[in-house]
Amino acid sequence: MQPSQTVDLPAVAPHASTAEPMVTSEPVATSEPVASPEPANAVTTLDWPELDAAIRACGACGLCHSRRQAVPGTGSRTARVLVVGEAPGAEEDQRGEPFVGRAGELLDQMLLAVDLDRRRVYIANVLKCRPPENRNPAPEEIAACSPYLRRQVALLQPAVILALGSFAARTLLGGEGKVGALRGGSHLYEGIPVVVSYHPAYLLRAPQEKLRAWEDLCRLQDVLGTSAERPGG
Repeated sequence: MQPSQTVDLPAVAPHASTAEPMVTSEPVATSEPVASPEPANAVTTLDWPELDAAIRACGACGLCHSRRQAVPGTGSRTARVLVVGEAPGAEEDQRGEPFVGRAGELLDQMLLAVDLDRRRVYIANVLKCRPPENRNPAPEEIAACSPYLRRQVALLQPAVILALGSFAARTLLGGEGKVGALRGGSHLYEGIPVVVSYHPAYLLRAPQEKLRAWEDLCRLQDVLGTSAERPGG
């Protein structure tokens, strides 16, 4: 698929979809965690409802005291594409859904540009709780929250993962690589192809990178096509 000459990723009218209804956890009132942290080995046995409940009750790091609510994820639980971002922001913390506001609008446009939408993908973050003042995730917070993301991947078994931003890419792939160095490469997480691209919030600050983001979306579409051609893909 050749890169488009249009780099501003304009919005496209949503098309009809046969995907299952989008699952978004309901916002909840501010409260203290009601359960002790889930051990990592216990998380590996949880189904979707149990996993959402464990995330909402999590007290594994200090973010449980400053969040309004945890944000497990949203979208189709049979999706072929998993989109992974960094952490909820202020609006996500209020609404209980990842990627809302201006960055979420841009993500919607990016997905529509390759014939996808929120109802046909699953969207999650590395951290399920908002860091105060939208600061970068701390290593201990990523370590505490990673079992939840790993379980989401295991339950979903997507054909491809779109990692948006350096924290998503590093959590899935390990190391300290930057997006600019990782994008365009061939990466796997537990045997699942990973396409690395820029976070929509970064693209809002650096619109000159939208052409490269479009190239990454084309790569995502190519990976999806390759997966569909394989038996069981």
